[in-house]
Parts: sequence; C-alpha cells; structure tokens
Amino acid sequence: MTNPSFPEAKARKQIDRMLADAGWVVQDRADFNPAAATGIAVREFPLKTGFADYLLLVDRMAVGAVEAKKMGTPLSGVESQSAKYSDGLPDIPPAWRKPLPFLYESTGVETFFTNGLDPDPRSRQLFAFHRAETLRVWVKKYRAENPDSEPPLTVSERARLAELEREVRELKLEREFLGKAAAFFAKEYR
Repeated sequence: MTNPSFPEAKARKQIDRMLADAGWVVQDRADFNPAAATGIAVREFPLKTGFADYLLLVDRMAVGAVEAKKMGTPLSGVESQSAKYSDGLPDIPPAWRKPLPFLYESTGVETFFTNGLDPDPRSRQLFAFHRAETLRVWVKKYRAENPDSEPPLTVSERARLAELEREVRELKLEREFLGKAAAFFAKEYR
C-alpha cells in the first residue's frame, strides 16, 4: 500500500472505511482470499494496464473497480482512468464481463459511480458505496433481461468445459458398463 504520509493514502483510509461500512471485506493484494466474503475489495490489484486502486469482486467474480484520488481532487475527468482499469483485467480472477460494469472514483469525501449496464452510462455522485449484494442483484437482473449478452468463454473456461465434458462422457460409459455387469451377474446367479 502507499506510504501513509501521502495525501492519497489518507483518502484510501477513508475509502477503506466507506467500503467496510457498505459490507465489503477490504484486503491487501498479498492477503487476497476470494472466498472470505460475498464482496471483496482488493487494494492495488495488478492489471494489464497498471494497478487498480481497488478491484471489486462479488461471489469471486470481478465486477468493478475504484479509482482513489487524494482529498480535494476534482473527480471530473477521472472516469476515463477507472475505465482503463475496467479494460485491463487479467483472466484471474474471472470477470463477470469485460469491461467491468461498475466503476467508482472516490476521494473518501466525494464519490462518483458509473453503471456500465445503463443504456446511457454516465458518472453520478453517491454518498456511499453500494453493497456487494446490490451489485449481485443488478447482475442477476441484467442476465435475466439480456440472456444473449453473456460474453464468450475465455480460453481457460473453454479448456475447463472440455475437461468436464470428457469426465461426463467417461462417467456415462462407466455407468453403462456397471449396469450391464450388474444385469449379467443378476442373470447368472438366479
């Protein structure tokens, strides 16, 4: 984490508190445990485009990011920086969709939010961070209303799917064999 004497570090302490007040479990990157809670906010998460000040995960899936700025920084124009975080996500942890839909910019005093699922996404001022459960509801609602809009599977997801399909085929063959063997022995020992 940043040196606590820096102004942005003071803002991050306030942002940590605000996220915790909204029910998020705030973790350092080194202590990252995606199973710790429904909503995880990971500090200084490495991306392809740099580091996200906070990466937000709901149910182990990346859904958003927070750009932290020192107190007093005007947040107009910062939205483009959090959008870069949204586009630069690596394959792990998995993202619900790319680009990430829920983007925040905050100084710890002032917070703005952009919902990328809106038909006309734009930054809006908030008084608190949304709860992870709220973002989960929005994701489920969006999926229900837009079933064809799911992003394609990643390479690793396709590989895992192929592996699971192979396992299912093998289990079906084993079940068929065991059924025939049971019928054979039942017939033999009558």
